[in-house]
Amino acid sequence: MPTDLLTASLSSPWSLVLMSLLVVGDAFFVVVPGEVAVTALGAIAVSTGSPPLWAVVVCAAVAATVGDACCYLIGWSVGTQRWRWMRVPRVQQALAWARRRLDGGMATVLFTARFVPFARLAINLVAGASRIPPPRYLALVALAATGWALYQAAVGAAVAAILPGGPLVAVPVSIVLAIGLGALIDLCVRRRRG
Repeated sequence: MPTDLLTASLSSPWSLVLMSLLVVGDAFFVVVPGEVAVTALGAIAVSTGSPPLWAVVVCAAVAATVGDACCYLIGWSVGTQRWRWMRVPRVQQALAWARRRLDGGMATVLFTARFVPFARLAINLVAGASRIPPPRYLALVALAATGWALYQAAVGAAVAAILPGGPLVAVPVSIVLAIGLGALIDLCVRRRRG
């Protein structure tokens, strides 16, 4: 019975709302598990059929675009020096890195940063502070967010399709896999920078 209740709550339409809120929050606070939520709902979608996988992808893509656009608007309206936390040397290094990357190729940077939490925040703040034209920025961010949403949901969907046992097996394995892939991406980025 507790298994049925858990499955019902994870497959309800409210799960899409919660996932979307987590993804938007993840744009500002890297400790918010946006990626994990999308991966877990991808697994639920395949193992139970509800919510539909396409809805998981669409909601995650829209939420990621909204979160990144909000960071861009903060950069646009307040810059990157206004608050004390933005003047901390480590943050300033991240923002300088983001400026250099944006100058080198905005599309590549926005797509890459979508998968790296700290880089995503810095890139979006700097993009706004640099006054990158909103139509160009929003088009690229929406494409990057859609690619990210497809990837995250596909990880969960693939696990659910391969492993027997329904959502009770697919969701935890998907979460572990999402965290592991995130840690691997972070490690590769750090090594490349170093």
